[in-house]
Amino acid sequence: MGEEQTVQEESNMASVSEECQVSCWGCGLRLILSTYSPSFKCGWCGAITQTDLAPRKADSRCFSRWRSMRDRFFVSILMFFILFIISAGVWAVYPIVFSISTFCGIFHITLTTILSITTISTFCMAAFRSPGAPPTIVWGSYPIVDKNDLNDYTLCVYCSKPKPPRAHHCRSCKMCVMDMDHHCPFIGNCVGAANHHTFILFLISVVISCMYVTIMAIYSGYRVWPPLDLSDLTTSVSLHSVNVTSLLGGIFAALARSALLLSARGLILVYLAFASFAVEIGIGVLLWQQLSYIYDGVTYVNSISSMNVGYTERGWNNVVRFFGCPYSISRLFRFCGYGNGVKLQDGDSSSKTA
Repeated sequence: MGEEQTVQEESNMASVSEECQVSCWGCGLRLILSTYSPSFKCGWCGAITQTDLAPRKADSRCFSRWRSMRDRFFVSILMFFILFIISAGVWAVYPIVFSISTFCGIFHITLTTILSITTISTFCMAAFRSPGAPPTIVWGSYPIVDKNDLNDYTLCVYCSKPKPPRAHHCRSCKMCVMDMDHHCPFIGNCVGAANHHTFILFLISVVISCMYVTIMAIYSGYRVWPPLDLSDLTTSVSLHSVNVTSLLGGIFAALARSALLLSARGLILVYLAFASFAVEIGIGVLLWQQLSYIYDGVTYVNSISSMNVGYTERGWNNVVRFFGCPYSISRLFRFCGYGNGVKLQDGDSSSKTA
């Protein structure tokens, strides 16, 4: 009988040794897994522990300094471009507009002032406002962690702090960001739950401003452009035939000759037209991409992540609620059948999942 009990105890010890003993980082409870698993979810606090991820060291000082210098460089370029467009517009466009009528000049001043203030203010709010840090939560000790307090939380290997399900770590900002969309070097900041709204407003303001600058620069350039010398085109056009190639070549040659006679104001207007149009196209594509992600109810990081989970249903309600429109407009979209999604960045969603 004693020998049988000894054999049974030895077999139990062998089976326990074969099992994997791990500890939950969220509440500190020791768990025994039947088999080895690279990740497991605690049955008490709900935290997800990934056993195959070791704590990672912070970036080197040189690498961090390079990221900071890169962001400052792009922010400086963007601010210089905005101020140059405003200053060049004042110098090149205002005299021409005021020469038309005083009313056109006052209207132009009012509109450009509104667009300039809106663009600069939304840029500052998106660049210098915190993108949204995860809420501080108690963790690490079983007595102070209630049941399901850390549901679906993971431990950030860079911050060594709890990371909510909808948070991502940014190595440039050196912090976890709630609903992180991407890190934008042109604002030197992440785009997250706290500044995503102002970032979209900044993009809209830039597109509208560049469109207005392009139109005014083309109109002003047309008024100050030297007269074209089309005398060479008489040989390309006859009563019976038209040489299209020669005709186009003559027109471009006339434009090139007249461009050499442009004043400094005319050259600035040409630059404003081309630069504003190029920026308008690039920012417009970025704005369309951002609005499509908002419509789908995801962020850019989630769209390229291997664990791409849609938090909401696709629909125009995501866009309406993202911009904080009144509830009546949201009901109108729901009535028209354009989707019944929920707001992408809902502050209560992370607490509800916990």
